[in-house]
Amino acid sequence: MWSVVLLVVFFVIMTGIGLWGMFRTKTLGDFFLGGRTLGPWLSAIAYGTSYFSAVLFIGFAGKQGWLFGLNALWIALGNCLVGALGAWLVLGRRTRVMTQNLDTMTMPEFLQERYGARHLKPLAAAIIFFFLLPYSASVFKGLGHLFEAVFQIPYETALLLMIGFTGVYLVLGGYFAIAMTDLIQGILMFGGALAMVWVVYQRAGGFVAGIEKVGRLYQEHVPASQQPSVITVLSLVFMTSFGPWALPQMVQKFYAIKDGSQIRRAATVSTVFSAVIGFSAYLVGIAAHLYFNPETLPRLAKGGINFDSIVPTLLVQVLPELLLAIILLLVLSASMSTLSSLVLVSSSSVAIDLYPGRLDATTGKDRSVAMMRFLSAIFIIISYFISRYQFEFIVTLMSLSWGAVAGSFIAPYIYGLFWKGGTKVAAYSAMLSGLLTEIGLFFMLGPAQSPLAASGAMLVPLIVFPIVSLVSKKPENTIIEEAFKGV
Repeated sequence: MWSVVLLVVFFVIMTGIGLWGMFRTKTLGDFFLGGRTLGPWLSAIAYGTSYFSAVLFIGFAGKQGWLFGLNALWIALGNCLVGALGAWLVLGRRTRVMTQNLDTMTMPEFLQERYGARHLKPLAAAIIFFFLLPYSASVFKGLGHLFEAVFQIPYETALLLMIGFTGVYLVLGGYFAIAMTDLIQGILMFGGALAMVWVVYQRAGGFVAGIEKVGRLYQEHVPASQQPSVITVLSLVFMTSFGPWALPQMVQKFYAIKDGSQIRRAATVSTVFSAVIGFSAYLVGIAAHLYFNPETLPRLAKGGINFDSIVPTLLVQVLPELLLAIILLLVLSASMSTLSSLVLVSSSSVAIDLYPGRLDATTGKDRSVAMMRFLSAIFIIISYFISRYQFEFIVTLMSLSWGAVAGSFIAPYIYGLFWKGGTKVAAYSAMLSGLLTEIGLFFMLGPAQSPLAASGAMLVPLIVFPIVSLVSKKPENTIIEEAFKGV
């Protein structure tokens, strides 16, 4: 009962915010970046809620919590210190200043203008569209499983509900609505995460006793031959902590903040938020060892462990109804925020980066706002069909998506911010080497080693870029002067 009541209230509020955002959205810059007027709190919470989604709370925390035990907490630490704090302090100010200097709103636009490479924008836009769309579908998938467990409703019905309400406030309100709903959702996530951990461990005898027991039971539940190697743990930490440095939906938050002076405050807020959410998710994931054993774990029809069902099953068993309803909103909040960012960035790859013109020559009106709304709706519908039918090809793209996008952009983006000697040829070379490395390693090592493949895809272009830059034509001085003005 509480779940239904809170869910209805939540959706009514989100719809209202979507209508409010619609009246504030006049230009493409408003729709995509909130007019670059957002303060540190809104920007930081938007970054954090985009970072964590149902994929973390439902699938990732359950799988890594069971297989990694206490080692899963290293992932949370890396996400907090590198993925949040490091990203804001290292990338935030320069990204805000340079995108303003070059008058760019998207990652593909920035790369094109920074390197003076006319064909770099459509290539980057194609990568974003091709790989982020399946990733958004994977978020819907995780959320559908949670609703299925809590409400006992069909998976397909849960997907339709999520897609409908996400579409309403995103399509209407754009980035203004996303940022405001992120703040509300962030508050829910922060309080709900702390309460979830407290109840789960109190029912197991207390936090300290529970952690000690996890360490002991992990050795019994997971044979030494199945425990992850140091390389596996480090690659997962690296992928999930450094990967966000180059993901367009995360970098977008640096573009939208009001000015560079707000960066340190945003970094502090984002770090605290990421620490609470990340550690809470993995602490609940490893708590599966307190409530299950290998014989009682949720299983798939073919007999394998159903990692997506571990956390939902645990929460349904342990939490009281009201808190379970709040946790449902927590996961829903995380997922809707991540989905909004993914859909916004994916639709921008067409409406901004591939659309031939923004302004109507006769009226002067920005037609891309309507295009963005239309494409956002289309992409949400496509995400439904992908997550509903789980085509084998698309499932493979889901596994590839993080490494492919991060590997493609990490070198040209980071070197572009800090090194004046980076060249156009190096940008193309790094982007393609990252993408091809991810695809090659993924199929060579197998899906189980996807973190290692993604880590390689990020490291290779970081080496390729400076080597190619040293032997290729230097960039034009006018581009360098304009880009680095005031940094």
